Formats: sequence, C-alpha cells, structure tokens
Amino acid sequence: MSVLLVVSGASGSGKTTLCRQLEQKGMAYYAISATTRAMRPGEVDGEDYFFLTVEDFTAKIEQGEFLEHAKVHNAYYGTLIAEVVNHLEKGRNVIIDIDVQGASQIRACEHPLVQASLVDLFVSVELEELQKRLHNRGDDVNSIALRMENAQQELAQKHLYQYELVSSSKEQDYATFEKIFLEEESKKQTK
Repeated sequence: MSVLLVVSGASGSGKTTLCRQLEQKGMAYYAISATTRAMRPGEVDGEDYFFLTVEDFTAKIEQGEFLEHAKVHNAYYGTLIAEVVNHLEKGRNVIIDIDVQGASQIRACEHPLVQASLVDLFVSVELEELQKRLHNRGDDVNSIALRMENAQQELAQKHLYQYELVSSSKEQDYATFEKIFLEEESKKQTK
C-alpha cells in the first residue's frame, strides 16, 4: 500500500521545499491542484495546476469530485480525488502540501484508499524564526503581518496531525522529513 502524505505548516515554514525535495528524489508524486485563477506566464495546464473555469470547478464540487477545496482570494483551489486515488491505485506514494482547512477535509474523506494511505505532518517554526524567514524571502510588511496572524491560528491546530516536524535547518528538516516518510512507507507496505 502507498502513502498519502498531507503536509501543512505556516507560510514560510519550508513545507513546499520539503515536498519538492521528496518528489525530486522520486519518492512520491506531488499532487497537482486545480484552480480557477488565471494562468500566469510560463505556467502549464496539467503541470502547474489544472486550470478550470468557475463553472467547471463548482460542477465538480457539486459532483463530489474534490478531496478538498477552498475559495482563496476570489479564486477556487482544490485537489481532485481522482488526481490522488489514480496514483495510489498504481502503488505510487502521493504528497500534498495543503493548509490546515484542506487537511481537515482530507481527514474527513471517506474514500477507503485515502483513509488507508493517509499520514499527516505539520511543519512548525518558532514565530520569531518564521518572521525572519518571511522577511528574508522579501515579503512586504503587510503580508508578513497577515501571515504571522495566520501562523498563530495554524499552529493552534498542530495537535491534530500525526507528526510535528519542528523546523531547524533545511538539511535537518529534510533528513527528519524523509525519515518519517520512509518509516510510514515501510508500515504501509507491511499491511
């Protein structure tokens, strides 16, 4: 059986970097999200996102085709069940980088393969360090303030996750992340 690894954490925690590293090592498929936002220059449909019209997206919501979805900044975002289940059925591990609300929706999904494969992990960062990271990556003051406020709300939900990875250095974070992933993969394969 494969692993469906759901990863959450505040903006700037390093969760996307961890997920991309695992994907680049060929250990998991990074699930592609669907969105109704406009395609940006250089983006490719089906590679960066599945770009859908609002009508198509809402029809898929009504038909129960999303594992999770939300409306963010006047655009819909979501993960299609088929995008995840098709890979799990083929024995591929899948990784999803998602906010705490999306993770909650995935935990509530009743699809048997999703439930059997699911492992969730929260990447936490001390707030002072998080603020430093957001500043260093060039976020503006208003964006940092909003992200810090959101981070406090997200950190309050870390207890809902099976694992918490307390961030230190990029190297140590990835070593811990991969170790947790490999342990879970080993457990799933013995079931």
